[in-house]
Amino acid sequence: MKNQWKAWLYLLPSILFLGVFMVYPLIDVLIYSFEQGYNFSSQTYSGIGWYNYAYVLHDPYFAQALKNTFIIVIITVPISTTLALLISLGLSSIKPLRDLYQTIYFLPYVTNTLAVGLVFMILFKKTPYSDGLINLLIRAFGGASVDFIDGPYPAKMFVMCFYTIWVVMPFKILILTSALASVNPDYYKAARVDGTSSRRIFTKITLPMIAPMIFYLVITGFIGAFKAYSDEVALFGTDLNAAGMNTIVGYIYDMLYGDSGGYPSYASAAALILFAIVFTITCVNLMLSKNSELF
Repeated sequence: MKNQWKAWLYLLPSILFLGVFMVYPLIDVLIYSFEQGYNFSSQTYSGIGWYNYAYVLHDPYFAQALKNTFIIVIITVPISTTLALLISLGLSSIKPLRDLYQTIYFLPYVTNTLAVGLVFMILFKKTPYSDGLINLLIRAFGGASVDFIDGPYPAKMFVMCFYTIWVVMPFKILILTSALASVNPDYYKAARVDGTSSRRIFTKITLPMIAPMIFYLVITGFIGAFKAYSDEVALFGTDLNAAGMNTIVGYIYDMLYGDSGGYPSYASAAALILFAIVFTITCVNLMLSKNSELF
């Protein structure tokens, strides 16, 4: 019993921290989301109900933000994970200058997001003086220039997905490279003695051994993509609704502080909808990882 009290005493600072900065805000947001017509200055509201959720779900700006977020998630997570796996396999198979290549691939991760976004905007944005480097390359191959920043929706979404993949891939490469390095080389030696092909070695040894890390990256990739906001601001500016490139997190921010700000109840409802989506997808991914034949 004495040891149990000591254990709880050691855990007390962490419990207090989680309670104050995580549990209490979550409960507060839940309460806000049901308070109809909440006035931030007077701390009053007109009633309690589901109106805030109904408003958010029928808001065309939220529908656009939801669409943009899902497109980013569906496109960037599998592509970035697959490319990171291929690059990690390539880095693991070379010895000369391996550390240099790993450093180069990791540089985007330690670079400021807004700075990288500014570089991408310069590469893709058309100005009165230049069409951007990418359009120069497109025209060099006989294509027509495209306004990737202020032009059609598919062009802007292409830049957004390309930028997101570029930003998140270094972390995935680092994790997968470490996972590949942790695989026991005796497995590969035994497989080569038996004359096993490289493809079968990858599918039967390498992939199952690093599967936990792959699922970890997929789950965190989904969570990170659903929380996307700063990347969009870096490329398209702060008025994401006008650009048609807002995300759910951007919508929540706008409801709190943007041009349509001052509606914490709507922002709270949108935040809990986002929480429900992320929680559901995370649970599905965890179930798939547990039931996968890779394990």
